Amino acid sequence: MNDHAPARSPQDLDDAIAGGIGESPIRPDGALKVRGEYAYSSDLWAEDMLWGVTLRSPHPSARIRSIDVSGALKTPGVYAVLTHEDVPGDNLYGLKDVDQPVLASDVVRYKGEAVALVAADHPETARRARERIDVDYEVLEPVTDAERAAHDETLPKVHPDGNLVRYQPILKGDPEATAEVVVSGTYTLGMQDQAFLGPESGLAIPAEDGGVDLYLATQDLHSDQAQTARALGLPQEKVRMTLSGVGGAFGGREDLSIQVHVCMLALRTGKPVKMVYDREESFYGHVHRHPATMYYEHGADADGRLVYVRAKLYFDGGAYSSKTPVVVGNGTTLGVGPYVVPNVRIEGWGVYTNNPPCGAMRGLGAVQPALAYEAQLDKLAEALDMDPVDVRIRNAISRGESIATGQVLDYPAPVAELLERVRALPMPPERDGTELDIRELPGGASNTTHGEGVYRGVGYGVCIKNICYAEGADDYSTARVRLQALGGEPAAMVHTAAAEVGQGVVTVQQQITRSELGVERVTVHPNDTDVGKAGSSSASRQTYMTGGAVKTACEAVRRRLLDRVAERFGEAFGDLSLAGGKIVSASTGVLTEIVDVLGDEVIEETREYHHRETYPMDAEDGSSERVQVQHAFSAHRAVVDVDVELGLVKVVALDCSQDVGKAVNPDAVVGQIQGGSAQGLGLAVMEEIRVGDGAIRNPSFTDYLIPTILDTPPMKIDVIERGDPNSPYGVRGVGEPPTISSTPAVVAAVRAATGKDLTHVPVSPEHVVDFGE
Repeated sequence: MNDHAPARSPQDLDDAIAGGIGESPIRPDGALKVRGEYAYSSDLWAEDMLWGVTLRSPHPSARIRSIDVSGALKTPGVYAVLTHEDVPGDNLYGLKDVDQPVLASDVVRYKGEAVALVAADHPETARRARERIDVDYEVLEPVTDAERAAHDETLPKVHPDGNLVRYQPILKGDPEATAEVVVSGTYTLGMQDQAFLGPESGLAIPAEDGGVDLYLATQDLHSDQAQTARALGLPQEKVRMTLSGVGGAFGGREDLSIQVHVCMLALRTGKPVKMVYDREESFYGHVHRHPATMYYEHGADADGRLVYVRAKLYFDGGAYSSKTPVVVGNGTTLGVGPYVVPNVRIEGWGVYTNNPPCGAMRGLGAVQPALAYEAQLDKLAEALDMDPVDVRIRNAISRGESIATGQVLDYPAPVAELLERVRALPMPPERDGTELDIRELPGGASNTTHGEGVYRGVGYGVCIKNICYAEGADDYSTARVRLQALGGEPAAMVHTAAAEVGQGVVTVQQQITRSELGVERVTVHPNDTDVGKAGSSSASRQTYMTGGAVKTACEAVRRRLLDRVAERFGEAFGDLSLAGGKIVSASTGVLTEIVDVLGDEVIEETREYHHRETYPMDAEDGSSERVQVQHAFSAHRAVVDVDVELGLVKVVALDCSQDVGKAVNPDAVVGQIQGGSAQGLGLAVMEEIRVGDGAIRNPSFTDYLIPTILDTPPMKIDVIERGDPNSPYGVRGVGEPPTISSTPAVVAAVRAATGKDLTHVPVSPEHVVDFGE
């Protein structure tokens, strides 16, 4: 059990930089970030650089009659003003469906849609010129109700083919089954923002070959490259991308933002162009978590065993598709939670509206139903007069059992164990009225209470989350590993396109290489598109996939090295290993140094790693032999204090037990669980983008609140390792599950403290207290 990452003494730091699998070397970027010296993409600069800005639609739905850029072009210092007519290639892009214009041409589908671009010699000049672009709009009635959009044919069509992105049913067993005890509820989840601190930014530099070099913050270099090249009308090899410092992502950088725009301006002007969004534009310029409305009914027998689950899930995808098809797939396949349910009928709709576009965010598609199915389990426990943890344990899925699609879990699924372990963690101490510190109460230093009207509640949440890409996607990553002698010692270099977005994949690559090649000196090449694809830094997949690719490439390098040693020394290949820069024989001990075998030669190998094949869901009943390659599980216990007179909530403790398969970097694992838990806490009690008539009402960190250190409680983190035999080192994704299970745990605790049937997140004071008129 880890309450926090262990402290290191100064003399330990040099040694701590190195480390293999199962150790916790410090992050190579950690000290720079703490000191404020780390270079993020917004810090990029080039000689004779121009600044780019975007003109965005003020309407959620409108027809564009005309665009007049003459006023902007007359502004001194302006080098280019571009519209859809200037897009050199395809004016459409998209992650799953190619449905979003680079620049709007005939219509705009959400408030904030990009309409025109300006490049000038100073950012303020560019902004002034932007205001001089005259767009004549015919304002239209927006479609804003996702549930209506799924069924009402009389509504306007957001896209020519209609308002439905994806419909997916799942049927298992008897969809009309009956049960002795039935509970039902309707649950809603607001739009959450990724709230990364580093805004969208990048620097594009035109190249002599007619191409462009783009330095940017992203989650998937090759996806960006393919979409950008298509829009620019260039072959992919002429659009070169290099990852710059990323100030957080959480899914919000999977879709394009500045990529095509800044490259268009650079190619048009022949000069380097930089774009940086301010915070308000960032809210409009990236996707958010899908809001959802969910109708659930659970049936159980008198002993608390689930008989059936029936649910209807509506996901608001906003103006463009983005990851909506995946959200529907994840939401339905995981819609009953980590429980054994013999009879299932789930229907999921993902729809277009004129609300802001929604796409990937941590816990993609699993966060929404977890709020609902966990609330339902608490209702069931109350109806049966059972302990809420016991009813979960009674129904917990385990190895050898199947999820709603019929996929049998052929790896550990220790859901019951996680629940038992998190329940057994020490509880926080009760408040001592004799030594009252109001900062520890709801409302904190605002002095709203001295303990009167404050009630404590305890709640639990558990979740299931798929890891890696699913539904038949060819999920793979590529790694190039080089081994050579430098300065009298063996040195390895790893080159992948895996985006380091704060999760620690750089350190993981170093650890794997040290363990596989027995060398301490490991350098990670800057991430760029000069190496094969690594896929997105999402779906908790990079340690699994890029870790697997690095491991496989290292094995190929090691094989070449040891083949040579086996031949030279007459040793059996299987008896040889690498350790501490030496080549060791199991029978005779140390044979020689790695550098002596290498000499001046460089051994380099490039390998792809693919996970086991997955299969699409049947369109009629959702069945699939293996819809997802792996699942991860976590359980939370939340303790809250609630001022029931003002509706203020203080989260006192948020403890977690999680199976990580194999903790490649134990300290980093704890950090990921803490960070994910804080994000789930934010969704539970404060984070919501308020949207009215298609417009964001709170596009700033003044009005969109995220947890600070004062809102984040102590967290006991209990990590277990039940390795997946199908994954490299047995690893299981870590980053997303704690975001999923923490939210329902906090909400359950607030319910317990207030007695209120809370069905919406985030929980606001008006949900707890009836303030009247």
